[in-house]
Amino acid sequence: MYNNKTSNKEENVQIDNTILEKLEKLSHLKIDDGKKEEIIHQLSDIVAYVENLSELDTSGLDASFSTLTGGTPMREDVSSKQEEVIKSILAHAPQSEDDFFVVPAIIE
Repeated sequence: MYNNKTSNKEENVQIDNTILEKLEKLSHLKIDDGKKEEIIHQLSDIVAYVENLSELDTSGLDASFSTLTGGTPMREDVSSKQEEVIKSILAHAPQSEDDFFVVPAIIE
C-alpha cells in the first residue's frame, strides 16, 4: 500500500535533450555532445529511483521524525572567525574584495 497525495495517475518525468539543455543553462555547465546520452540515462535512473519514494506510506510519520533518541542535539550558536581559513578560501575564488566573493549580478 502506498500514499500518493497528488493523484492515482502515475506521472514519470522523462529526461530528454530539452530538459538537459535547461539543466545546463541553470547550472552553468557545458556537457559534451558525446556525453549527453549517458547523462540523460543517468539522470533518468536517478529520477526513477526518487519516484519510487512516492510509494512509501508516510501518513503515520511525524514531520519532525528523527532516528536519534531525544532528537537532534543542539549546539550553542557562536560565530567563529578564523582569518587563515578566510584567506585560504578567498585565495581560491575567481574574484574577491574586502573579504567577500565578487559574483556577477543576476538581477538588474
